[in-house]
Amino acid sequence: MDVRLPKPATDQKLRRAEALDALDSVLPFGRRDFLADILTDDDVETLRHLAREGMGENSLRALASDLGYLEAWCLAATGQPLPWPAPEALLIKFVAHHLWDFAKRETDLTHGMPADVAATLKSQGLLRSDGPHAPSTVRRRLSSWSTLTKWRGLRGKFNAPGLQSAMKLAVRASARPRGRKSKKAVTADILTALLKACAGDRLVDVRDRALLITAFASGGRRRCEIASLRIEQIIEEDPVPADPKAPDGDKLPCLSIRLGRTKTTQADSDAFVLLVGRPVLALKDWLERAAITEGAVFRGIDRWGNLEKRALTPQAVNLILKRRVAEAGFDPAAFSAHGLRSGYLTETARRGIPLPEAMQQSQHRSVQQASNYYNDAERTLGRAARVIM
Repeated sequence: MDVRLPKPATDQKLRRAEALDALDSVLPFGRRDFLADILTDDDVETLRHLAREGMGENSLRALASDLGYLEAWCLAATGQPLPWPAPEALLIKFVAHHLWDFAKRETDLTHGMPADVAATLKSQGLLRSDGPHAPSTVRRRLSSWSTLTKWRGLRGKFNAPGLQSAMKLAVRASARPRGRKSKKAVTADILTALLKACAGDRLVDVRDRALLITAFASGGRRRCEIASLRIEQIIEEDPVPADPKAPDGDKLPCLSIRLGRTKTTQADSDAFVLLVGRPVLALKDWLERAAITEGAVFRGIDRWGNLEKRALTPQAVNLILKRRVAEAGFDPAAFSAHGLRSGYLTETARRGIPLPEAMQQSQHRSVQQASNYYNDAERTLGRAARVIM
């Protein structure tokens, strides 16, 4: 009788790692080995199926990251892999472990995430803070959990009254001020300082100037959009008037960037943004110096100054910004790539540009979200806070 023995765990991990190689461009940077160790074969196959179905890279990357966290948490909290579908009690446990009350924790050490679970997640680089998670993070991971459950053809308990009630109570108990993705916005004055920091003639300086000014001037493009930008998306347009009120006056060079699939647009969308004047010159200078005529616009440059074929990762875009921030004399901990996006809207508010016009360039869908930056600028420059000075 032919008896098939189970394959060793190391062989299973290697097989999963090889399967994940096919998703290398969308997986969280540097996390392949971790995911191969923590995900099940079914998890990997689900991710590959989603990729074949055409799910956007950013959405798939977020799902893979959340799935890895959920599997790691479940193993640490229960000693078992994530069950599909998850029982309501496990969903409520997840909420209880991640949203809790500081005051109650002082008198009840069992409140919130158990110490051994937290220690395990910290050792894996998955948990950074000793406090409760942001409600938005918990909601996103529950949403990812629900999405993955549906893609497996299963029905989850994510709309169960008990879970909804637990979530509301937990959010209220763990209330905390909402932090921004970038503590400080990269407004025009900050951008000017960053551009001076990369004013050299090295290839890396030319690239960083083009990257920073393109990301800002195109409406504060997200780091993933800048990292994935391709030559095919850039269209040469007719020169435009330097002064819109003087159409027959001096002209400035103009390019359009076709956005394709982004966080707020679909792959077949005809949405585009414009670059006018100085950003066009900076981008063209980079493409000419790097001799890039096809493929990725912004690419890695090795320590010897040689151009790589592979596009920058979103994380690399963030690191470039932080490095230039430090060189400009600012605190890199106070800035992230999202500061280019918030900085663009803040700057348009300062200059009195109407919100709808600014949103057309930034491609924000939510007026409320975009107007937050306007409100901040208007409040600091307005009269309401200056009744008594």
